[in-house]
Amino acid sequence: MNSKPNIHDNRYSSLISSHFRAFAIAVAVLLAGTSKIAGQTPYPTTVAYLDSAIAGGAAPGAVLGISFHGDWYVHGTGRLGIDDSTRPDGTTVYDLASLTKVIGLTTAMMMAVDSGLIGLDSPIQRYVPAFTGRNKSRVTVRMLLVHASGLPDWRPLYKETATRAEAFALADTTPLDTLPGTRFKYSDLGAIVMTQAVEAVYHQRLDSVLAEQVFTPLGMMSSRYLPPDSWLARIAPTENDPWRGRILRGEVHDENAARLDGVSGHAGLFSTTTDLLHFGDWLLAAARAGSITPEISARTVAAFLTEQNIPAGSSRALGWDTPPGPGSGPLLSPNSFGHTGFTGTSIWIDPNRELVIVLLSNRVHPSRENNRMSAVRRGVADRVVRDLESLGRGH
Repeated sequence: MNSKPNIHDNRYSSLISSHFRAFAIAVAVLLAGTSKIAGQTPYPTTVAYLDSAIAGGAAPGAVLGISFHGDWYVHGTGRLGIDDSTRPDGTTVYDLASLTKVIGLTTAMMMAVDSGLIGLDSPIQRYVPAFTGRNKSRVTVRMLLVHASGLPDWRPLYKETATRAEAFALADTTPLDTLPGTRFKYSDLGAIVMTQAVEAVYHQRLDSVLAEQVFTPLGMMSSRYLPPDSWLARIAPTENDPWRGRILRGEVHDENAARLDGVSGHAGLFSTTTDLLHFGDWLLAAARAGSITPEISARTVAAFLTEQNIPAGSSRALGWDTPPGPGSGPLLSPNSFGHTGFTGTSIWIDPNRELVIVLLSNRVHPSRENNRMSAVRRGVADRVVRDLESLGRGH
């Protein structure tokens, strides 16, 4: 287990410019725990469990990343794909699927709220006038973030439209299933509507907003939409997709995201375990004391990470989920937050323990019918906590 510089220390931050700080972050990412010393893992139960699950067919391969009080540990297991025996590691790029909602869209919304560009309790129609239909004037940004807008979960935009503009228009005019604020229904359509709000207030497409406002400042150099061909060798393949007629590698797995030119708030991001560990460390630090890059207040971050109880009994924070959400594991602290992705990805962050757990896999390769990673994500989270407790460091 390796230590990395505490780049969030105020005394350190005050001495350097934001540009040099971004460079320092990138160096820290390269130097931090991206290697595993055989026989000396501090997480033996977790590693053995994950190795066994992957060997048993839960996914072709997976990469586990853990940050505990800033100390990183990364472990790759299995192979990239059925035709690629390369062992994945901290530099392997995975299709994040719905982790896009929190790493990308929620972070952009958080910055927009913090800067006053978007109001949480403002009607979404203020930013997306095309969002029209019965009772839609009552739908607020907050309702969309907690998946209580009344929108249905999904519709096949990729079959019903031919362009990004047409897909947005159809999402905007899809009727509500229920009255706003009265029922939880996890909705990709809601994230697609919020994508338009972010693009409207920043006057840029979402991929440009995130590249400029989040990924570049944080030194997340392997996080982006639409990865270039030069990355293909280190991208884990996903499904043999019947719609596109090929195994996808470097193309977004989600069909509706593909119709949106690969750039949407509900899916489309690609990233690595090390980049997401760094993101988790940044978010923990920002929740405690605010952040210089990207500029965001601790108050706003904390508000987004707090369970909203909308509707009553929901586990959702703003964008993020909280225990007992899918993949969280019952041993994580109650104020933990995280999310999962359809391709077999997850991130869970426990502020009580200063713990970040990232698990990336391509369980949909070669087919989405493989559903065994759901239980594995929960099992990994619990075993990380147990391994820490066995070292007397789990609380």
